[in-house]
Amino acid sequence: MPIINSIVSWLNIKRIQDIELFRQYPVNIQRETFSNLIRFAKDTEWGIKYGYHNEMSIDEFRQNVPPQTYEEVKPFIDRVRNGEQNVLWPTEIKWFAKSSGTTNDKSKFVPVSYESLEDCHFRGGKDVMAIYTNNYPETNVLRGKSLILGGSHQINNFSNQSYYGDVSAILIENMPFWASFMRTPSTKIALMSEWEEKLEKLTRYTINDNVTNIAGVPSWILVLLKHILNYTGKSSILDVWPNLELFTHGGVSFKPYVDQFRAIIPSEGMRYMETYNASEGFFGIQDDPSDDSMLLMLDYGIFYEFIPMEHFFDENKPLLGIEDVETGKNYAIVISTNSGLWRYIIGDTIYFTSLFPHKFKISGRTRHFINAFGEELIVNNADHAIAEACRLTGAIVNEYTAAPVYIGNDTKGCHQWLIEFEKEPADPHLFAEKLDVSLQSVNSDYEAKRYKNLTLEGPQVHAVPKGTFYRWMQHKGRLGAQRKVPRLSNDRQYVEELLIIAEGMSRAN
Repeated sequence: MPIINSIVSWLNIKRIQDIELFRQYPVNIQRETFSNLIRFAKDTEWGIKYGYHNEMSIDEFRQNVPPQTYEEVKPFIDRVRNGEQNVLWPTEIKWFAKSSGTTNDKSKFVPVSYESLEDCHFRGGKDVMAIYTNNYPETNVLRGKSLILGGSHQINNFSNQSYYGDVSAILIENMPFWASFMRTPSTKIALMSEWEEKLEKLTRYTINDNVTNIAGVPSWILVLLKHILNYTGKSSILDVWPNLELFTHGGVSFKPYVDQFRAIIPSEGMRYMETYNASEGFFGIQDDPSDDSMLLMLDYGIFYEFIPMEHFFDENKPLLGIEDVETGKNYAIVISTNSGLWRYIIGDTIYFTSLFPHKFKISGRTRHFINAFGEELIVNNADHAIAEACRLTGAIVNEYTAAPVYIGNDTKGCHQWLIEFEKEPADPHLFAEKLDVSLQSVNSDYEAKRYKNLTLEGPQVHAVPKGTFYRWMQHKGRLGAQRKVPRLSNDRQYVEELLIIAEGMSRAN
């Protein structure tokens, strides 16, 4: 282990120099990435169809290749899943990252190439450690193990020569052998598909390990940590893992969970680091502990473009390069990748907090928003307002979702918030008031609609029993480390389903 740690430390120092290069020269790095992608894929079926050639310019690429949604590229992906190769990407693709949350509640199957694994996903994981050890030179994080809460995978139902699963499971399955000495649990447990059995075995397997860092989605990591405390009878995770010092989180906003983590990991030395790792690629890492923005990782084999959200639904959308973006504006991300996704709209939205280096925050989803009354409420607004209402009332929130209540014959519209509290506010009306005020402070459209209750009345906050969201995820077949609760919806499907479950739980109690 000491030899491995020494090698890793040396590589980390070298990598920091590379990262500094694209911090200073983002446009040059992105142009080089674009050229490499085009040259590599020019003889694929896709490359031939759209006229890829060695000297292709970015302008020519934009003229030839239209932006793609998953529905539009799906016929090509299905062929690759069925065993065809050299369709979207020249090297063999046998892994597909399964991702929920697309149209019609169906799953996406995102191709994952060898190049994407090595040059994007794995590099991202290595860079997390490179940046962390650079920020904290005296760290002991490499002297223990990393607990990674992964998903599962299975043989593709299209072809027994390919596989699909959560991106975390694909990464665990393809890790180099030496990585097994630095992580826990075993691969067999990490890839179990039945969540509740996995939780039990993972707890028993890991409590005797020297875990120094954990990684995963905050909501599911919190479930694991509470289960460990219940199993061991301890009051603090530090009683189980005294050397724990880092939680690398992503997938959902950390704001609603931060107080709960600090309560069960009561240490001034515990550090939290956000990453942006999706099925389609590894995009961002928080590189500065004093700034909760993330650095856009520009040398992972991904060429970025950005659609200003005010034009997202236009027929002729403007797509901007890294050199054209501005701070404070909301953009939909469009990527061309070393897995053969071309001008692909991934569905996430971000806004830049700085340029040179290009740092950003996730603002939400192109589909997860509320705009029933022209208020254009996005997930970033909601996360901020929930955190602020908790701060001002002493409440702690486990999960939440919100949807519109539509205007009736004699009633105005409003937003209904279903909230599962870990600690309920002493005054629920005050919580709703602070939520409303905070939303108005960060969203001028919402503020305008709320003016004198002319269009939109104040939020309805409906507390649901503990475990409601867990049961809903269980009912939907979405239990597991990579599954996320949709925070906002422009229709009432999720809210109505949750209300039925909450009512049943209340009656049972």
